[in-house]
This record gives sequence, structure tokens and C-alpha cells, in this order.
Amino acid sequence: MPDNSEIQNENTEATSEKPTRAGFVALIGAPNAGKSTLMNQLVGTKVSIVTHKVQTTRAIVRGITVHDNSQIVFVDTPGIFAPRRKLDQAMVSTAWGGAKDADLVACLIDSERGITEDIEKILSGLKGSDRKCILIMNKIDTVQRDTLLAMVAKATTFKEFDEVFMVSALKGDGCKDLMNYLSTQMPLSPFLYPKDDVTDLPLRQLAAEITREKLFLRLHQELPYASHVETETWKEDEKSVRIEQAIYIERSSQKKIVIGKGGETIKAISMAARKELKEILEKEVHLFLFVKVRENWGNDPERYRHMGLEFPKG
Repeated sequence: MPDNSEIQNENTEATSEKPTRAGFVALIGAPNAGKSTLMNQLVGTKVSIVTHKVQTTRAIVRGITVHDNSQIVFVDTPGIFAPRRKLDQAMVSTAWGGAKDADLVACLIDSERGITEDIEKILSGLKGSDRKCILIMNKIDTVQRDTLLAMVAKATTFKEFDEVFMVSALKGDGCKDLMNYLSTQMPLSPFLYPKDDVTDLPLRQLAAEITREKLFLRLHQELPYASHVETETWKEDEKSVRIEQAIYIERSSQKKIVIGKGGETIKAISMAARKELKEILEKEVHLFLFVKVRENWGNDPERYRHMGLEFPKG
């Protein structure tokens, strides 16, 4: 992750001289627009997994930071796309639900891809929103300024935005101005979370998300999206934590892919996840992964509950 010291230096404890503010900012956009990368950048640490695969974020993940005298709770929502499966429907429904409940909606557009038909549908979907909406053009370092301005002009024909920001979520460019603005837009309120919290995601779920990220990064070509990770046991003492996780797949033929020749693939996934968890938990981590076949888990309401999604009706 790039250096966020410029942002973090601004994230100071609220003083008694100013009233405090607190609120929710929903990050919405198409899959792989950079929502998770932007949230991690603004919070100053990793709270949402990031891969180059689309639809990586499945449920709502909240990242919490303090800027000036405002506590800003970023809501990283699943990418909005045309749903086909029940899992797709649940993810899209969750994304729009996150936008409806937020104090401010930030629509993120990948400048490299431009305003596609999917983006136009998202922009049209925002028309009826009674929430304050801003437009964030991401990856501005990859396109010409004239092209950026043309995209902004086109976007505003669908929806009138309160403000427009140009950023590079990966490099942090433009993020300080964005944070300065957001901190003034939160409602007057006591802080909603302890001031040192960076996410409200339970550690068991965060650990499962980290393993799922490593699984995606390792098997982005071989393994389809029909995989899911759950933390089954968590035993912790002062020096270490023992974690057992299940990797659910839909077909027996996928088991060999996850395990790999001589178990090398699952070992690599486990090592990468264990290393990151050790840094987060600041203690020794003993991680054990088990591959389980659960056919058609995408239609199992229990799996949706574990993911923090509502099972689609009908």
C-alpha cells in the first residue's frame, strides 16, 4: 500500500474546542472500480480485501477513520452489475441498501474504463436518491485531463452531483482534499465507534476475508467465483491464536485445484494469509485450512448469513 502519512497526520483526535461529527459514506460503483482500494487508502490501513478480480467484495465492509473532528465510516459495497445468480442478486441488493442508508453517497468511476452502459445504469439509479451525492473519478493518472472532463460532463447529464473529486486511490492523489470535504459533511454527532477502531468487522470474519483474498490472488484463472471461506474455530491466548477455516467449493473436481500438486497451492495460500493475520493480530498465528465440497452452496441461505448477505426471495 502507498504511503498514507499525509492523510493519517490529519486523522487526529477530536478536540473539545470543536463539536464532533460522525456519519456514513457509501462507496458505490461498478465491480473493480477501486472502492476497496480507496477505502483502505482513506482509512490508512487495510480493512477490505483487494484483488484484480471483479466482484471481490461480497458483503458490506465498514472502514472507520477520524479526520479533524469528524468520524467517517466508509461503507464499501459490492460492485453493482447485472445480476444472474442468487449470489449476484444479494450483492447488488446489498450495495443499493448501503447507499440508501448512508449520510452521503460517493459514486466511484474507473477513469480507464470510462462511462460504460453499466455505469450509466448506476448513475440513473442514483437519480431518485435523497442523499447528498458526490462523484469520484478514480485512476486519474492513467487518462488525459480533457478525457476526464468529458467523462464528468457526461456523468452529470444523468445525475447532478454536489461535488466532483479526481483521485488516484492507489497512489493517494487527491485523497486529502476528499477527506477535508467529507469531514465537513458529516452530521453533528458524538463518535459512533471507539476512536481507535478501523472496522466493525469481527476478527473471525476478517480472517476469512483475508484467506479468501489469498485464494483469489493465487487461483484467479483456475477457480471460479463459486468459492467461500468461513472461520470455523478460533482459540486464542496471550501469545498465539489457532484458527481453523473451511474453503467451500461447489464441485469435487475443484478440490485438486485448491490443494495443488503435493498440497503446494493450499500451503501457499495458508502461508500468505497467516503472514498477514500475524501482522494484524500481533501474535503467532496457527492457521489450518480444510477444503470442503458443498454442491450448490450459492443457493444455501446459511452461507449467505455467514457472508452478511440477505438471501434473495423468489
